[in-house]
Amino acid sequence: MRRKDREMNREFGMDLIDRAKYGVLCTIDEDNLPYGIPLSIVRDGDILYFHSAMDGKKVKIFKNNPYVSVVFVGETKIPENYTKEELDEMAKDRSKGGTFASKVFTTEFESAMAIGKIDLVENREEKIRAMKLICEKYTPTKMDYFSVAIDSGLPRTNVYSIKIEEITAKRKKYDGKGEEMKWGRME
Repeated sequence: MRRKDREMNREFGMDLIDRAKYGVLCTIDEDNLPYGIPLSIVRDGDILYFHSAMDGKKVKIFKNNPYVSVVFVGETKIPENYTKEELDEMAKDRSKGGTFASKVFTTEFESAMAIGKIDLVENREEKIRAMKLICEKYTPTKMDYFSVAIDSGLPRTNVYSIKIEEITAKRKKYDGKGEEMKWGRME
């Protein structure tokens, strides 16, 4: 990671995975071209789970090249480090251009990237547990009907796991005084 001052720890990355709405799985297809797949994905310890149809391009890719990365994006926003009046005053002084570039025309963000190997989950109990975790994350108010859906859907669904072998996370965030919180600083 080039910006070590923005690197966050493993715990932050795992928490971000849990909070992220989606992950984008990155792989290389059969023509050696990059292929990104947005997924509803859930974490259980060091394992990521997602589901798919039983056939299709990604199913073929996973058989040929099971090594992947998954990218997660957490909260993003434009920081409001200065009032309009402060910006108007700063704009009068051309030497403040660097401040505009680094603290005004910027984005706060948090992201994590996990690397690992995909495995098709064959064990029925693990498949059901993984699907339950996915449904609890994405459709929590519908869990009373999970058993009806799983009985119908499971025979037509692939479930995959990815053992997280490596995770990196980074963040750019400002404190209440407009200073960037670097080196994992949380407050």
